[in-house]
Amino acid sequence: MKARAAAADGEVAAATSDYARALAAAPDNAVIAVRAYREAVRAGDLALADRAAASLADQGVAPADAALLALARAARTGDRVAAGAAIARLRDDQLRILAAPLAAWAALDAGGDALAPLARAPSDAVSRRFVEETRALLLIATGKVVDGEAALRPLLGNDLASQDHRVAAARLLLGRGERQAAAQLLAAGGESAITTLRAAAADPALAQRYAAKPSLAFGASYLFTRVASDLAVGAPGPLTYTLLQAALRADPGNDRARVLLAGVLARDDAVDRALAVLDAVPPTSLYAPIAATGRVQLLVDDDRDNEALAAARVLGAAPDAATDDVQRLADLNVRLGRPAEAVPLYRRLIDRAGAAADWADWLQYGAALDEAKRWDQARPALEQAVKLGPSEPLALNYLGYALVQRRERLGDAQKLLERAAALKPDDAAIADSLGWALLVRGQRARALPLLERAALGDPANAEIGEHLGDAYWAAGRRYEARYAWTAARQVAEAADAARLDAKITRGIGALR
Repeated sequence: MKARAAAADGEVAAATSDYARALAAAPDNAVIAVRAYREAVRAGDLALADRAAASLADQGVAPADAALLALARAARTGDRVAAGAAIARLRDDQLRILAAPLAAWAALDAGGDALAPLARAPSDAVSRRFVEETRALLLIATGKVVDGEAALRPLLGNDLASQDHRVAAARLLLGRGERQAAAQLLAAGGESAITTLRAAAADPALAQRYAAKPSLAFGASYLFTRVASDLAVGAPGPLTYTLLQAALRADPGNDRARVLLAGVLARDDAVDRALAVLDAVPPTSLYAPIAATGRVQLLVDDDRDNEALAAARVLGAAPDAATDDVQRLADLNVRLGRPAEAVPLYRRLIDRAGAAADWADWLQYGAALDEAKRWDQARPALEQAVKLGPSEPLALNYLGYALVQRRERLGDAQKLLERAAALKPDDAAIADSLGWALLVRGQRARALPLLERAALGDPANAEIGEHLGDAYWAAGRRYEARYAWTAARQVAEAADAARLDAKITRGIGALR
């Protein structure tokens, strides 16, 4: 079928258009209807999803998750009858764990006892979890703030679910004018949504921007997003898409759902669609920073380096850029072979940290200087890294190997590498560094076993293979040397190929 081919190729608009025509031509074809439904949900074409779901309902084969979209539409439009019907369908199906929390929010909308439906929830652990979360939010929403905070407290930790709880509860508190209570709830946590809300709690104008009105639309959108966030860590599946699309239908301003949807689409090889979803997150959103950094990561993962670098510069180049954004831009410059551009960014991070700058800060700064061919500045930075991290194998190995490569202070370099090897004896890179230092210093008998062990530990590392070949040649084992160089040649970068070819053909006179 043409529509299936278009969907497989990622041509979302073409796929949904083809499915819409196919469904119009054969409205009673359940196979077409279910495929149209799934693709429409994935693409966010909820009008087509509704038509397909109606066709399937008429044939008595509607998927269980279609009730989520129906409930979301009813919540958004205030249709209590339709909302009740959708909740009733959920209650009798595999998604019944959601029925009681949704009924509770619906009761709130209708002016009834919002907590009563929670007493009728199933008793399994998953159902209890969602009931407890809903009860805490409903207590806050109905003005029982102290009881709500007490109910919320056992649910809070350091995970993403806890962040979602804090954000939802704080927005409800802001909606009630309880700015001090919201500030106390948000006192812990450095995530961007938390810090933005914390600032809003101190500013009446900002508080109004992020305040939430308790309603079935708010509760359903929050609940659907919570369930989807649990599912989103796995492979993209139909239910995850339906939950997130339903969350956005109930509350189009739910940017937490939007960010999750972008991540699911990206893992489903729909990167352009994911980027478009992130573009819909406004700059004033609680989740705008996450959307912006997510955009950079999606572009990096899709090997769109120039676009990624441009997006990262927007975030990290400004003088007042967030530390994480500066770090991301610096790291990306290094990954893309632009160490000179990374140097001032890493220096800015050190200056910001001041006395708190640690060995890793100095190591990344020194390494960028080294790669930018500014060794005179790199050496003191790397020495500072070792001074601050005298037991950090990474720092010891970097400085030690860099000194050996430049034939500087070879005795000191060997001591640094021996310390690194003692701290991390199974590390192939460190074994190679120490073996190479020993070989350069003429200690061939000690060097060769280390280089052989390094090559066994990391056989795809061209540099280690080349060092092993050099050691074999120096020991007079010419056949093994050429074999090692040939193996290294298979995995070497293009820039190193000519040198290895020359070694394989002519051997070497002295160690490089």
